[in-house]
Amino acid sequence: MNKSSIDASGFDSAGCVGLGLMGHGICQVAATSGVHSKVVAFEQEQRFLDSGKDRILKSIDKLEKEKMTSEMADTALGKIEFTTDIGALKDVDFVVEAVVENIDLKRDLYTALGDLCKPETVFASNTSSLSIGEMAGFSKRPDRFLGVHFFNPVQLMKVVEVIRTNETDPTVLERGIKWVQEIGKVSVLCDDTPGFIVNRILVPSLMQAMALVDRKEASVKDVDLAMKLGCGHPMGPMHLADYIGLDTCHSIVKGWTDNYPDEPAFFIPACLQEKIDAGDLGRKTGKGFYHWQGDRRGDPAE
Repeated sequence: MNKSSIDASGFDSAGCVGLGLMGHGICQVAATSGVHSKVVAFEQEQRFLDSGKDRILKSIDKLEKEKMTSEMADTALGKIEFTTDIGALKDVDFVVEAVVENIDLKRDLYTALGDLCKPETVFASNTSSLSIGEMAGFSKRPDRFLGVHFFNPVQLMKVVEVIRTNETDPTVLERGIKWVQEIGKVSVLCDDTPGFIVNRILVPSLMQAMALVDRKEASVKDVDLAMKLGCGHPMGPMHLADYIGLDTCHSIVKGWTDNYPDEPAFFIPACLQEKIDAGDLGRKTGKGFYHWQGDRRGDPAE
């Protein structure tokens, strides 16, 4: 397809690949926005599909009590086709991928989708740390590929990073930005650089906080207290790292250090590696830099 022939209109139908922590929220906002006539929700395994569907149902039920009418909720749910058949994505106009951050998995997925979907279909990845350009190459349609990085919880967080590569067609980029706005979000534009905007600033700052602890220059508690009261942050960096998941933080930085070994901002603090090796991953395991009881933070685990 020549770039000049790319359709500049909106996306009538959409597909959401992956219904996990982020994917189920993306599917929900796509369905409740009123933008699409159909939203195909795909997971490879039935148990993950059922889990994602349950999350969406509970979230919409909560919205129905607060902001939506029962008719609006029924209309939104009626647009979603839940499936384990990847073939259901064949004719959709726009596919948003939100599977785990594993480049081999994404290679297989985009190779399959590139062969399956109609030539006009635009692909977008919700990756937080991987190269959009690399994935675009797997798809065999790099001109119709971009990043749309949402933040958790998707239903509430307003900003979406829209990421372009050197090969993204300007019309496709325009359509992506328009889609973000149509689903009620605010777009910020970024080139395909490691971590994009938010994580490129946030994650190295978390590593610097951990480095202070490594050097025994400040305690976990005092680092967090200083950033809360000194910078007005809602939670300190060690608290936030625990909340995100220390495995997630480690995975992001490990990818950066492997791919950009000469960048001094990318390094793995010793205390982070020690937590990973011990299986103390933060909130999700009940212990990280703090002790946790569910979502409730306890004392520092020092």
